[in-house]
Amino acid sequence: MTAQMKYYEIYDDVYIPGRWDLSMPLFKDGEDEGGREDDDERELFDIWRFKEGRVLEIERPIRLSMKPAGIALEYSESMGIPIVHRRVVSLFERLGLQKEVQFIPVEVEGQTESWFILNALHVIRCIDDARCDEVFYRRPEDGEPDRVGQYKNVRGLKVNPEQIGGAHIFRPWGWLVVLIVSERLKRAMEEEGITGIKFIEV
Repeated sequence: MTAQMKYYEIYDDVYIPGRWDLSMPLFKDGEDEGGREDDDERELFDIWRFKEGRVLEIERPIRLSMKPAGIALEYSESMGIPIVHRRVVSLFERLGLQKEVQFIPVEVEGQTESWFILNALHVIRCIDDARCDEVFYRRPEDGEPDRVGQYKNVRGLKVNPEQIGGAHIFRPWGWLVVLIVSERLKRAMEEEGITGIKFIEV
């Protein structure tokens, strides 16, 4: 009997001493933080579109600043959006997984190397409600009719591997705040020594 693939939530290790802290992504032509135009740019930049599992057409350059500045990490998050170094892009290419993600170039303040938003292109209905510690669903009285039936909160997330198919990186349907990777991808990132990541089995 073939062992089932294991899956892991991947997230930003916020406890690395001296690490950088990236600001919310802004379009490149926004003014410095505190300016009126900058506030408008923040309003226009919809971070949720990077969690919907679809290819995006970005027409304007995106930039990020560091507040405070610190050690650059090859995987980190800005408002829950994964920001990765070129080495992560190269790893996906070597593993043949580039069709599962879209890498969107961004400029990072003070950095001359290449950085990208990692946009996962699969959303899979795979949360195993019975194995999670607790799940709470959105109801009509919550005032978001288009999200009724989706998850309002999930504690102790667990997924059903039989529902995932061959995907190696995806977001779970109804709980898009989480990014999940396969055991194969987890091991590859660890072996590559990608900095800034932590994993928890789901």
